[in-house]
Amino acid sequence: MREYLLTLCVAAAVTYLLTGPVRKFAIAAGAMPEVRARDVHREPTPRLGGIAMFGGLCAGLLVASQLSNTSEVFRLSDEPRALLSAAALIWLLGVLDDKWGVDALVKLGVQMVAAGVMVLQGLTILWLPVPGVGVVALTPLQGTLLTVALVVVTINAVNFVDGLDGLAAGMVCIAAAAFFLYAYRVWYGYAIEAAAPATLFAAVLMGMCLGFLPHNLHPARIFMGDSGSMLLGLILAAGAVSITGQVDPDAMKLFTGSVRGAVHEMVPVYIPLLLPLTIIAVPFADLVLAIVRRTWNGHSPFAADRGHLHHRLLEIGHSHRRAVLVMYFWSGLIAFGVVGFSVQGVGAWIVPGVVGLSALGLIVLLLPRFPLKPPARWRRPEPAGALSPAPRGGEGEAGAAPAGPHAPGAEAAGSDEPGAAPAAEGSAVATATREHGLNGATAVGERQRFARRRKIDTRF
Repeated sequence: MREYLLTLCVAAAVTYLLTGPVRKFAIAAGAMPEVRARDVHREPTPRLGGIAMFGGLCAGLLVASQLSNTSEVFRLSDEPRALLSAAALIWLLGVLDDKWGVDALVKLGVQMVAAGVMVLQGLTILWLPVPGVGVVALTPLQGTLLTVALVVVTINAVNFVDGLDGLAAGMVCIAAAAFFLYAYRVWYGYAIEAAAPATLFAAVLMGMCLGFLPHNLHPARIFMGDSGSMLLGLILAAGAVSITGQVDPDAMKLFTGSVRGAVHEMVPVYIPLLLPLTIIAVPFADLVLAIVRRTWNGHSPFAADRGHLHHRLLEIGHSHRRAVLVMYFWSGLIAFGVVGFSVQGVGAWIVPGVVGLSALGLIVLLLPRFPLKPPARWRRPEPAGALSPAPRGGEGEAGAAPAGPHAPGAEAAGSDEPGAAPAAEGSAVATATREHGLNGATAVGERQRFARRRKIDTRF
C-alpha cells in the first residue's frame, strides 16, 4: 500500500508543478479558443492541461518501476508499456485538437487505433465471467472488438462530461478511488498478482486528477482540454480491461457449495463487468441522452450543444460549484455502492443505503428551486436617520431650527403670538426635515435590503 501511495503522491506532485508552466505555454502558443455559445465560462481560458497530466503519468510509472513490489508489474507484464504507448498516441491527438481542432471522425479513428495498440501488446479481454453461466472464453476477434468498444466508449464519455470547472477531473478521481479499492482487494485479499497492474493504473490516475484539480476548480485557470479528458478515459478503460479480462476468476476459489451459493459468491467476480459501466454511469447516460437528443432534432450526434446534464443543473438554479458537487455525489454513490456490494456480508444494507442516499440527493437537487429567505417578520426595520445623513439644516443640527420671531417656521405658521412662534416653527421645520430625511433613508434602505436578499439567495 505504501508504494502505491508514493506513486500516487509523485504523480500528483508532478502534475501540479507542471500545470503552471503548461498554462504559460498554452497562452504563448495561442491555445485559448474564443468563448462559444455553449460554454459556461465568460473569459478565454488556456487549454492543453493534458500535457501536465501526461507528465504525471510518466513520472508515476517511472517511480513505480523502481520500487521493490510495484516493479514486479513491469517485469511480469507488458500492460504498463501497452498503456503508455496508447496514452502517448491519444495525448498527441488531444494536443493537436486543443490547438488546431481535429474532425470528430478522425478522433474516433485514432481512438480505435490506440485501443488496437493496447490489444497488440497484450492488454485485452481474454474471458468474461458471466453470472449464472461461469467463465466464457473469448476468441481473439471477440476480445479485440470488446476491448476497442470499451475503450472508445469510456474515452468519449469522459470527454462529454468535461463541461464545468473541475467536473471531469473530480468524477474520474472518484471513479479511480473506487476502482483502486476493488483492485487492491482482489490483489491483496485473494493474492492474485494479475490484479496488480489495474491497481497501479488506478493509483496513478488518482494522482493525476488530484494534482490538476487545484488549477481547474472554479474559477479555472486552465482547462485539461481533449488532451486531458481523452487521456483520463483511456487510463480508466485500461484498468477495467486489465482486471476484467486478465484475472482468472477460478483463482479466487469462490465456487463451492450449492449452485445458489456459488452464484452469490460470484459477485466479486462479475463486478468488473459492472464496475467500468458504473464508474462512467453519469457521463455515459449523458452521452446516450446527447446522441438521442441531437439525432431527434436532426443534428449530427457530434454537434455540440447546451443540453448536457451539467448545463441543466445550471439552468434550474444551481451555482457552478454546487452543480459540480451534485455530479460528484452521484458518481461516488454509484461507484462506491457497487464496490461495497461486491464485499461479502454487507450486501444486505447496500441497496437500502443506496436508495436512502439517492433520496437525499434528489432533495439536494431540488433545493435551488426554494431559495432560503428570512421571513418578513424576522426583518428588523432600521431607523431612517441611521441609513442616510440628515440634510443640511435638518433636525438635530446645531442652529437648524432657530427659535425666534424671525424664524422661517414662524412665518410659515402665520402666528403673531410671540410665545407660539418657537413651538410652531420647530414643529414645521421638524416635520419638513423628517419627511425629506425619511424619503432618502427609504431609498437607501430599500437598496441595502435588496442587496442583502440577493446575497442570501446566491449563498444558498
